[in-house]
Amino acid sequence: MTTPLPTAIKLHKASKTLELQYAPDEIYHLSAEFLRVHSPSAEVQGHGKPILQFGKIGVGLTKVEPAGQYALKLTFDDGHDSGLFTWEYLYQLARRYDALWDDYLAELKAAGKTRDPNESVVKLML
Repeated sequence: MTTPLPTAIKLHKASKTLELQYAPDEIYHLSAEFLRVHSPSAEVQGHGKPILQFGKIGVGLTKVEPAGQYALKLTFDDGHDSGLFTWEYLYQLARRYDALWDDYLAELKAAGKTRDPNESVVKLML
């Protein structure tokens, strides 16, 4: 099966979301935070085991640009701009958004981390 290509891509800077439209009734809104913590870059994906990203609640997107005919290059306002989001990867992120987001929140909790860069979780050993 061929991965569908978006028919429209919109960056909403105020709401910090990327809108991907595949059909009139198939529109996805992916938050910049979600995209940042799921970046396909080696910095995030690691070499065999993904590296948990935390403290990214306020991150935004500053630029979205095509990378050839197969991907988007996203530039985040925290300086992250490596990793190309292929059409297939973006479509999978969009379709699995809720499950991936729930998994991410569970990983944060298990690691004692938080989405807020100004907060840290302290575990008491009683």
